[in-house]
Amino acid sequence: MNPDVPFESRIPESPLPPRQNRPMKILAIDTATDACSVALHLDGEYWGRHELAPRQHAEILLPRIRELLSEAGLSLNHLDALAFGRGPGAFTGVRIATSVAQGLAFGADLPVVPISSLHALAQGAWRERGERNLLAALDARMGEVYWGAYRVAAAEALLSDPQRPGDIHEEENRRTLPCAAPAPHQSSRSTTGNHPVTITETTIEEICRCPAPVVEECVSGPDRVPLPESRLWEREPIAWFGVGSGWRTYEAALRRALAGRSPSGHHQLAGIEPDRYPQARDIATLAIAALGRGESVTPEQAQPVYLRDRVTRTP
Repeated sequence: MNPDVPFESRIPESPLPPRQNRPMKILAIDTATDACSVALHLDGEYWGRHELAPRQHAEILLPRIRELLSEAGLSLNHLDALAFGRGPGAFTGVRIATSVAQGLAFGADLPVVPISSLHALAQGAWRERGERNLLAALDARMGEVYWGAYRVAAAEALLSDPQRPGDIHEEENRRTLPCAAPAPHQSSRSTTGNHPVTITETTIEEICRCPAPVVEECVSGPDRVPLPESRLWEREPIAWFGVGSGWRTYEAALRRALAGRSPSGHHQLAGIEPDRYPQARDIATLAIAALGRGESVTPEQAQPVYLRDRVTRTP
């Protein structure tokens, strides 16, 4: 990837996983917020548990995983990958999810897919509400928010932009957009490890339509949150939708920041949903796309992302 291309102008290199390698049996977990969330993605179907359980994650996460696997008639050895919410979020919750993912994946020899909890927030709002332009904010305490901005169909917008970066080739991207998927009601089969995998229409649609990040995730004061700056955004106003606990705590400051960064009205706020939490189902969906881009790690390489820790260590 060309490092000179602005972050908001980049698109995923392969939004559709290669046909010969699409793991579809995925366990996903998230404990980065007050919610404890567990989900199984099984060949296009989702099984899950999602509950608000502040300070109970360590006690209930493993039992919920066992319950879910038992209901599905599976063991960890039947899975193709394990995904977890890597943060940012509550330090203790992020550590719990990371350590559980490492332990389970190591025992079953599974690849691990760390997924941003902010990205999962955006994916959930897109899936349930159809919101395409999303500002995810989690309360980071100490007068700050964990922040990310995401858009659905950013790749298609770039392909139609005559000012897109020269290293993005239209023909290459056309081959990775949804038109490359099997026709409706068809399926493809492949093998990952020892497990045959079925590719379903539902799964293909979801992994091709995930929101894409358009600013780099950060921890920031609510009055200093970054917004995308690119010619991609100049054609018409963008109506953003805010999700996450940061909008409950700092709504007024975030609204002022949005208005102050957009005196011409290009950035507008259409609404907020401050009580939305990351869900493991959405982590599983994002993990499928990540696996197709080769973005899994070994269990010992799986690490939490705190954001604030990284900032405080910067000279």
